[in-house]
Amino acid sequence: MTRSVLVPSSLCREAADKREATHKVGLVARAAVVFGIDRVVVFPDTDGDRRWGGGFVSTVLKYAATAPYLRKEAWGTRDELEYVGVLPPLRAAARTGSGSNGSGSSRQGIVTEVGPDGRVRVNCGLQHPISLVVPPEMEVDEGERVTVRISSREPVRARITDEAPPGFAVERAGLSAALGREDAGLRVATSRHGEALSTGRLGALAGRADDGLTVAFGAPERGLPAMLGIEHESVSSAESNHAGFDCWLNTVPKQGSEVVRTEEAVFASLALLTLPQ
Repeated sequence: MTRSVLVPSSLCREAADKREATHKVGLVARAAVVFGIDRVVVFPDTDGDRRWGGGFVSTVLKYAATAPYLRKEAWGTRDELEYVGVLPPLRAAARTGSGSNGSGSSRQGIVTEVGPDGRVRVNCGLQHPISLVVPPEMEVDEGERVTVRISSREPVRARITDEAPPGFAVERAGLSAALGREDAGLRVATSRHGEALSTGRLGALAGRADDGLTVAFGAPERGLPAMLGIEHESVSSAESNHAGFDCWLNTVPKQGSEVVRTEEAVFASLALLTLPQ
C-alpha cells in the first residue's frame, strides 16, 4: 500500500517572506511523516505561483526528508535553504524498527557516485563515504536516498537493502500523471466545496484506502476547482469523479475560520483518511 500527498507549486503563494514559506513547507513535511506518507508530489500550478514556486517547495521538502547527519554534505549552501532552521524536526522512524546507531542498525544514505560493476559510493553519516554493491534487483542513481544496514563499524561492514528509507520521497509531476499511477489507490481531492466528510462516509472510504491512498490539496485562496477550471457546484456530490479523482471531500466541514490553510488541511485530512478500518 502506497500513500501519497499531492501539493501545488503555489503552496507558499501567500507567504510574507522566505522564512514563513519555509515553515509552511516544513509543516507539510511533518504531517507526511506523522501519518506515514510514502511520497509527496509537487504538481505545477503556474497560474498561481508567486515568489516561491515548485522548485523552492520541492527543494525544502527534499532537505527536510534528508537525515540530519547527511544534510550539510548533501545540500551545502543553497538560496532556497536560507531559513531551514525553522523546519520542525521530523524524527522519521526506520520502517523496520531498527533505527539505532549500533551494529545491525539501518541508516539513511545518499548515493554520491555510481561506479562500474554494480558498485556505488554511499554517504551514510560515517567518517567517509563507503563503497557498496547494489542488490541485483535495484537500480540507483546519484543523489538517491537508500537504506544501508550496518553489521559492523570497526571494520565497517554494510550493505544496501531494498527497504524504503525513513520518511517520504519527493517528486515533481503533473497532477494527471500522479493520479494515473498504478499504486495511486483511492484518489481524493480536498475542497471546501466537496462532499462534507461524515462518520458514515469515512467508514465507507476506509476499506478502499487499504489498497493505497492519494490525497490532493489546493493552495491559499486557490483551491483545486479553480486550478482545474471546475465549477464548485459540480464537486459537491458523493458521486463526483471530476479530473481523475474518485471523490471530492470537505474534510473540515464545520470550519470556524474563513480560511483553512493548506498545511492545516493536510493534518486534518490525513488524520481522518489514514484511520484503520
